[in-house]
Amino acid sequence: MFVLKSVVIPTLLWILPDQCSQFSSQELCSGGSILKFYSFLRRGLVQLLYVFWFYPFYVFSIILSNLWYNDIAKHGFAAMETSGYATTDPSKQNETLRNTEHQERPAGLGGVMIGIGEQAYSLLLLSFFCIEVYATGLLPFIGKFMNFLLLSWMYAYYCFEYKWNFTEVGLDKRLDFFETNWAFFAGFGSPCVLAIFFFSPLISYGVMAILFPLFVLTATGSPAEEVISAKRRTWKVAGLSRLPIFYIADTLSMKVLSFFSLESQEQIKDSKAL
Repeated sequence: MFVLKSVVIPTLLWILPDQCSQFSSQELCSGGSILKFYSFLRRGLVQLLYVFWFYPFYVFSIILSNLWYNDIAKHGFAAMETSGYATTDPSKQNETLRNTEHQERPAGLGGVMIGIGEQAYSLLLLSFFCIEVYATGLLPFIGKFMNFLLLSWMYAYYCFEYKWNFTEVGLDKRLDFFETNWAFFAGFGSPCVLAIFFFSPLISYGVMAILFPLFVLTATGSPAEEVISAKRRTWKVAGLSRLPIFYIADTLSMKVLSFFSLESQEQIKDSKAL
């Protein structure tokens, strides 16, 4: 964007002037038709620059970043385990989430299938949540605030999801912990989202792409779960009530899954009838 605004556009203005005073012959500028043509040509060249340079580079960066984020989280998690930097062993930081009355994931093929199912459901849930984030941005008056808040939660969840995947925390435990401590996660994810309100879309998402892996490392190396649980015991209060952040996304996801379940049941009945 710096090259575009400081080099490309000034060069185009020099080659294709936008004022009659820049023409050597005033006859060329009579009627202003040449200025309109030059303006149209400049805008067209800039749009071609976006189509063949900015947007492909942007898409490539998103794909490459998503591949790198998992590696960054994985190596960060391994480094925290071996260096002893954290005050608590990272492998035990999610014990608060795992040690519940719910049964642990079974071993063997059953556990693998449950893990795949949880990942598929998580992907569906977050996809609907992304649609919800986009839809709230279109609301008048409160749209910007709601969009900022939901984006903060979304980025915070993505940051901690890498850690929870490595420690095999169940999806129900993740959502319960996240929605119970919604204020903490809103604050955790908000710095990543602040860039949207200060820069243009291309630059803001670039800044977010730089900040996000730093927050992934912070989430991976911090004993947030144990600290929050300890603070709740110290304060001896119930704390903030659970906020159903993913209620709409969860409802839509369950409807989609129930639709596929009905389809599969009908196919089984048809096959048995045959």
